[in-house]
Amino acid sequence: MQERAVKTREAILLSAAEVIDEFGFRGASIKKIIERAGVTPGAMYFHFPSKEALAHAVMLEQGTGLELPAGEDGLQRLIDTTLYLAGELQTNPKLRAGVRLAIEQGEFGLQDDTPYQHWIQEFAAQLHAAHRKGELLPETNVDDLAWMLVSSYSGTQLLSQISVGRADLHMRVITLWHFLLPGIAKPSVRKRLTFRR
Repeated sequence: MQERAVKTREAILLSAAEVIDEFGFRGASIKKIIERAGVTPGAMYFHFPSKEALAHAVMLEQGTGLELPAGEDGLQRLIDTTLYLAGELQTNPKLRAGVRLAIEQGEFGLQDDTPYQHWIQEFAAQLHAAHRKGELLPETNVDDLAWMLVSSYSGTQLLSQISVGRADLHMRVITLWHFLLPGIAKPSVRKRLTFRR
């Protein structure tokens, strides 16, 4: 029974993500979500008492199921992660909807920076590893840099979405790094970093 409930919840979350990605919070009706999930209204409301609660869950769980690139912690792994996320933002409805909701959350009465803080911590972990390995310039403040990178990445993906449906996001993320790296990484490190998809 418990396993069935978990699967039902996941089906609702995925369907909600797909509908929200397609129509936004306002256009994502409970009816559309229930129909796409193939569940009853009772099952939906058992797991999520309101559309707002469902949207909040989609927003908070945007990163679940992602398989971030493996490798040695540090700058290269962080670059690989940002490029991996660019690809996922082009194809993964759960991540796309979660990101969209983080931007649109005022529409359903929230002011919650939890998803942003999650990515700040993820990026900071790689930057701290890079700092320990001597990859960063000595004056680099890692925590400030992680905050700035997440905010810059968020703006980059948003403008790419608005302009071309994220079709150029890989190129835009690489451009972001080309401008950022001279201010944070040692020249010898910059020479060996790669930007593969």
